[in-house]
Amino acid sequence: MSTQPMYQGPRAGMRPGGEPDQALPPQRRKARPGFGLRGPRRDRHGLSVRQLDSMSLPLGDDGVVSGIDEAGNPAVLGLFRPAQLDVVVIGSVWTAQVLALRAVGTGARVAVESARPQVWTPLAQAAGGGQQCMTVHDVKELPSQGPTVSSPVLVVRDCGTYPPRSRLAKAPWQAVLTLLPFLGPQAPRLLGEAGLVGIQRVSPQEAEVLAKVLRLTREEAAALPALGDGVMLWGTPQHRQFVLVQPTDAEVGLLGEARRID
Repeated sequence: MSTQPMYQGPRAGMRPGGEPDQALPPQRRKARPGFGLRGPRRDRHGLSVRQLDSMSLPLGDDGVVSGIDEAGNPAVLGLFRPAQLDVVVIGSVWTAQVLALRAVGTGARVAVESARPQVWTPLAQAAGGGQQCMTVHDVKELPSQGPTVSSPVLVVRDCGTYPPRSRLAKAPWQAVLTLLPFLGPQAPRLLGEAGLVGIQRVSPQEAEVLAKVLRLTREEAAALPALGDGVMLWGTPQHRQFVLVQPTDAEVGLLGEARRID
């Protein structure tokens, strides 16, 4: 058997005669397999350490802006998640409507289950700008909304102090906001099941109940009866924060100024 190696062809970067490819004029150089033609050479861009420190990117949670915190920074509610989020708001329909409008502004759909459709229908007509992004339904007549990651849904249940149990199946990328004007017999159950709670001004007696159910500090409970119309206490089982709702000019034009009592 012959011991001569099989012919492998010219090495990369070499002409068939064995001369380097660089010896050819630029217009005759062949493209390297898999790399294409050589592009133009430019200077690299570099930053000093001091220049790098000056660069910053606005990173943070995405979601619905509920207002500003005590430091003046936006307070953002991450309503839409891979698992359904149950929200309870003890306050006015004005607050629920502001949150609904802002959810629409993020690209979400809003479905309202209400015993007072006359309060929500004008807002639904104005919110879409010609598109049906907010719908209003009678109590117990809310159909499945089919939320997806690209089309999340906020369900607002404005059913009074004694809301019936929701017939809506839990779904990912869906948030259900139950509005309570005041604390009723069902409030402890709803608050215990909620992943997020928002509280406007309440009576001292209601503040005592909320302090026990939500394990508020003495300072937080004492502040609740004295909150201004646009101030809320938002809380999760791990974190609580006072937030000032600042309506935009468009929101004031549609809903009026912030208020606790409708």
